[in-house]
Amino acid sequence: MSKTQIQSFCATLLQELEILWDEVGEPETEREKILNEIEDECRNIYIGKIENVKEEKIRLRQDIVDTEARVTAICSAMEEPSGLGRQHQSDQSGRSLKEELGKILLKLEDMEKRKSERKNQFIQVIEEIKCVRDEINGESDETCSSDFSVDESNLSLRNLEELHRELYTLQEQKRNRMKQIQDHLKTLESLCSVLGLNFGETVTKIHPSLVESEGSRSISNETLDKLASSVNQWHETKIQRMQELQDLVTTMLEFWNLMDTPAEEQQKFINVSCNIAATVSEITKPNSLSTDLLEEVKAELCRLEDLKWSKMKELVLKKRSELEEICRRTHIFLEEQDIAVEYVVKAIESGDVNPENILEKIEYRAGKVKEEALSREEILEKAEKWLSACEEETWLEEYNQDENRYNAGKGSHLILKRAEKARALVNKLPAMVEALASKITIWESEKEAEFLFDGNRLLAMLEEYTELREEKDQERRRRRDLKKLQGQVTPEQDKGIITTKPQSAKKSLRVSITNKRFGSSPQTPRSDIPHSAKSFTSQSRHG
Repeated sequence: MSKTQIQSFCATLLQELEILWDEVGEPETEREKILNEIEDECRNIYIGKIENVKEEKIRLRQDIVDTEARVTAICSAMEEPSGLGRQHQSDQSGRSLKEELGKILLKLEDMEKRKSERKNQFIQVIEEIKCVRDEINGESDETCSSDFSVDESNLSLRNLEELHRELYTLQEQKRNRMKQIQDHLKTLESLCSVLGLNFGETVTKIHPSLVESEGSRSISNETLDKLASSVNQWHETKIQRMQELQDLVTTMLEFWNLMDTPAEEQQKFINVSCNIAATVSEITKPNSLSTDLLEEVKAELCRLEDLKWSKMKELVLKKRSELEEICRRTHIFLEEQDIAVEYVVKAIESGDVNPENILEKIEYRAGKVKEEALSREEILEKAEKWLSACEEETWLEEYNQDENRYNAGKGSHLILKRAEKARALVNKLPAMVEALASKITIWESEKEAEFLFDGNRLLAMLEEYTELREEKDQERRRRRDLKKLQGQVTPEQDKGIITTKPQSAKKSLRVSITNKRFGSSPQTPRSDIPHSAKSFTSQSRHG
């Protein structure tokens, strides 16, 4: 109802009241009194209404202020501009208070919605951070969706980014821990395989979750430390078992070599013996270092130990025989009496000496003989050629003394060819002796010892051979000159004429050389060697 309508309505009512008063005959004084009362009542109503409107205005302005404060607080927490001015002054903005309040309420609703979304983002990130941190710290991970206290006074994007960075750091740490766990498990599985352990039981003792191939594995500091400690422990065990096995295998190989164990018996432990020089990283086959395998090797060693003692006498004699064979081939005189056959047999049968000590002495002496043989090889080769040439020289002398050597017969042309070759070889003997003596002299100078050939000094043998050859040549020349004076000798007959004394000396040297090359024992010097060589050797031994 408009103001004009109200005034028209009040005038109509007043006119109707005047008519009624006229009809009733109401005096003027009463009429004035009633009109004054009506005016007072209307004024009070207006005043009441005005007061109500004023209170409404005050309330609206307070609501505007409160709403703006809430919007400002939310924007401050989110570090965003509020965009509000003194818009509650409707007289300056041209808007009513209710319109202003409505606008601000829309702003507040929008900000509260954004705040709720931002808070949920914070809650989600903080929840993930707590879950990852709990996993790292080893706390209960049954649920991560517990109530979180979010500081609503700081919901800025900057703070959210800091939480995201913290979450990323924790997730990276989690990934690294998971990789460490995986690497440790892989190493531990390999160790368990090599050591013959149950991988599942070993891992369960550390943490039950590590057995599962799927799902969440524990990545706590405690689990990681226990796992690393277990890997180190079993790695040390692997090293210890490897060293123990290699020591056992070394001893087993020594037994095999000592007793010439057949290849069929060795085949059972061929996979074990191949690891004798392996490093820790090279031993990867399952059960290569299991306790069962170690016990099996130990049992085999016990068997070989028992077998060794039962065959010790046979082994010692065999090694002694091998040493004698080496000395025979290399023409080295074996002087040690403590490893002589008679002493060895007597010592073993009486039990006075440990057979292993005798074996060690024999093997040590054999090693020394082999080492010495390497330095003697060239000289021995030349000595063999010299001895062969001496044999040919002996044969040629016997051939020249045969009066029927020119008679034609079966195979005579072959004998003539051999005689021609023998003469050519004999002509080289002086040069061979000289070269051999030079080599021996150099060897003796370097070694500061005499070069013995079956117990006799080879240089003395060469010197005596040279002296006897000179005596023979002098006697031949003397006989030739004598025959020429008598006119009874021809060049062909001269070759077969030798006097008794040189022939005896030559025969003595020939017997000595033959015995040194083909004698029955390389350890005993022959008594029929030339006297000068024999005496020189004796002096060198006792000098």
